[in-house]
Order: sequence, then C-alpha cells, then structure tokens
Amino acid sequence: MASETTAPPPPAANLKRIVAASLIGTTIEWYDFFLYGSAAALVFNKLFFPGSDPLVGTLLSFLTYAVGFAARPIGALVFGHYGDRLGRKKLLVLSLLLMGGATFAIGLLPTHATVGAAAPVLLTALRLVQGFALGGEWGGAVLLVSEHGDAKRRGFWASWPQTGAPAGQLLATGVLSLLTATLSDDSFVAWGWRIPFLLSGVLVVVGLWIRLSVDESPVFQEALARSEARGRTRESAAEKLPLVSVLRHHWRDVLVAMGARMAENISYYVITAFILVYATTSAGVSRQTALNAVLIASAVHFAVIPAWGALSDRIGRRPVYLLGAAGVGLWMFPFFSLIDTGGFGNLILAVTVGLVLHGAMYAPQAAFFSEMFATRMRYSGASIGAQFASVAAGAPAPLIATALLSDYGSSTPISLYVIAAAVLTLIAVGVAEETRHRDLADVADHDEAEATVPAADARSTA
Repeated sequence: MASETTAPPPPAANLKRIVAASLIGTTIEWYDFFLYGSAAALVFNKLFFPGSDPLVGTLLSFLTYAVGFAARPIGALVFGHYGDRLGRKKLLVLSLLLMGGATFAIGLLPTHATVGAAAPVLLTALRLVQGFALGGEWGGAVLLVSEHGDAKRRGFWASWPQTGAPAGQLLATGVLSLLTATLSDDSFVAWGWRIPFLLSGVLVVVGLWIRLSVDESPVFQEALARSEARGRTRESAAEKLPLVSVLRHHWRDVLVAMGARMAENISYYVITAFILVYATTSAGVSRQTALNAVLIASAVHFAVIPAWGALSDRIGRRPVYLLGAAGVGLWMFPFFSLIDTGGFGNLILAVTVGLVLHGAMYAPQAAFFSEMFATRMRYSGASIGAQFASVAAGAPAPLIATALLSDYGSSTPISLYVIAAAVLTLIAVGVAEETRHRDLADVADHDEAEATVPAADARSTA
C-alpha cells in the first residue's frame, strides 16, 4: 500500500514554475471553453439558430455546447494513453494548440445568415475539437503539479491548476462584460462577439512559451526508468494499453471519480452558464448585470480554491469534498430565491456562495484523483474518471436546466436536479478511501509487477 512520502520536496522555485505553467495553460484552455458557453447563452442562438423561439434557440445553442463534452472522453482516452507512454509535457503542449486553434477559428466563422445550415455544422465541428483538447488537458495539468510536489502539501499545490477554471471564467466573462458595456447590442451581435475568440490566438502563444520551459514529471521519469531497467525499451515499456490496466486494476477508483464529479460538474454549469439564461429570462435581470455577478463570484472562487486545497492537506480530501457536495445541495433553493428578487447584491450573494461551496469539491479533486492511480496509468485513470463523468454531468446540465425551466416555468425542478447529483456525490466519496498520505511514487503499479515475469515465461504461457 501507499505510504506517506519521505522524499524531500523539489526546490520551491522549480515547483512554482511548474504550478505557474499549469495554471496559465489551464486558464487559457478554460477561457476558450467557457467563452463558448457564455456566447451560447448570449448570441449563438441568434447567429447560428435564427427563426426559433428564444428558449428553443437557446436549447439548440446549448446542444452544440454539450457536444464539446461528448468529445472530452475521447480526448481523455487518447491523451491519457499517450501521456502515460510519452510523458505529461508533450501532450499538454498539443492540447493547448488544439484548443487555441479551434477557438480562434470560431471567431472567423460565417454565420447562418451568410452560409445557411453550414454555419452550425462548422460551429459544432470546432466545438468537438475544443472538447477533445480539454479532455486531455485537465489530467495532464494536475498530474504535472501533483507529481512534482510532496504529499504534505499536495492538496494545496495541485489545487492551483484547478483555479484555471475560475480564472478562465473570470477572463472570458470579463472580456464579454467589457464588450457588452461598450458596444451596442447590434454591434455586439454583428461583430463584437468575435473579439474574445480571436484574442485566444495571443493567449496561446504566451501559454505555449511557458509550457515549453517546464520539466517532465520526475515521478513519470522514474517509473519509466524502472520499466527500462527491467530490460524493456521505451516503446515496449508501456505496450499494454493504459486503459486496459485502469479498467482491470482501478475500476472502483474510476467509478468513485465519476460519482465525485456529478455534483461538482452539474452545479458549476448551473451556477455559471445556466444563470445567464435564468436571470435574464425569468428574473428580469439585464445581461450586463448577470455577467457582472458571475465575474465577481468567479474572482472569489479563484481565491478560495487554494484555501480549500490546503485544508484538504490538514483534514483529508474526503471531508472537504463531502462538505462541498452537501453544501451545494442545500444551497440550491436559496440560490434561486435570491436570484428571483432581481437585486444585484442578492445575485452576487447567490452565485458567490454557490461557487465557494463548489470550490470545496473542486480544490481537493486534483490531488484526490491523482492519488487513486498508479503512475503508468495515472494520466489515463484520472482523465477517464473525470471526463466520462462530464458527459452525464456537465454536458447536459445547462440543457436539462433550460428544458426544465421551459416545461415547468419554475426553478424547483432544477434545484431538485442538483440535489440529486449531490446525493450521488455524497455516496461515491463516502465509500472512497482517504488518500492524502499516499506517496505517488509508491502507489502499486500492477503493470510493473507483471513486467517482472521473464519474456520467455510470458511467451510460454501465451
């Protein structure tokens, strides 16, 4: 079994550089991803799905949003496989290029008025590329930090790449808020919405420069060296598909990770994406006011994630995660009640408390998932557990919430939907083992154990 690490931590300057590289990269990728979600709620229904009832157009727009989630498990499989074979760094560079390129291309897309039905088809194709890239980004980014750090402060350091989500949300919402405040509605719909997507090109250049400067994970390099020391080459050292090993030896951990993601993923997209629909259509709040509330709450979210991560180092990953899941479930009815008042202060309070509670799940998640899996299948295991859950959780969340609002005209079914997700997460995390004292280098690697069988014996038993 894994034990608490006795290895000295890496130099502080090196670890901070690794954290900065992961944080900046994830911020850019989440900026790209969330920008699409905000645009789907605000303008894509008009530009790519015209002629529909407003809520129907929004549903169609969110459907293309959900398509990106469908590609995330594929990205998790592909990036996880090669990340466990070739290392974390190379795959992170590729994911950044794919995400940034797709986002920049969205900013150049012709609309339905120009090319007709081809416009939503092209939009959907680029959304698939975004989802594919993000499916490989998360696992690599958190592993690069987790595998450079030590067990005593892993929750804190690994939570910093997690702040890339609110930072990306903050950046995307901030740019959109600035544009909607300075442009008329007609100008924003006509051309202003393209500016945030085109800015992604500049951000990718900066992120790429930083990511190329960091070192590969030492834990991965040591595991690869141990495999090669047993007489195997780099190519044959990981000849077994990591996916096969994950499902054979870590299937329970995959299920726990998927269950843990339910409340975290669903609540986040209800709080940050669906609110732009609910607040503007049901509560009579202006688009600018809703964006500003998300902007302020995202800043608080960014600040509290490292604090939750540090707390998980002191009391464990599970207690912090369980607190967040229970809190989000209990907050849903007050959340919508505050929004229904239409007051800006109440709107800020509703979103901020929701995201603070969400942070209690999201902060320890990076270390928690990393500590579940062996080194040579960690990228695959963490990515598969996280991204397969996103198909059932985050992908349909805005779509389901919008459909429930359209059918029932009330927030009550939406609150019950999030509460049900919270119950699933409480069960999954409740049955999981605590992992905070595990040394990532000591987590049992079943493939390496099997590799000690001599090649001749392996052939004779084949």
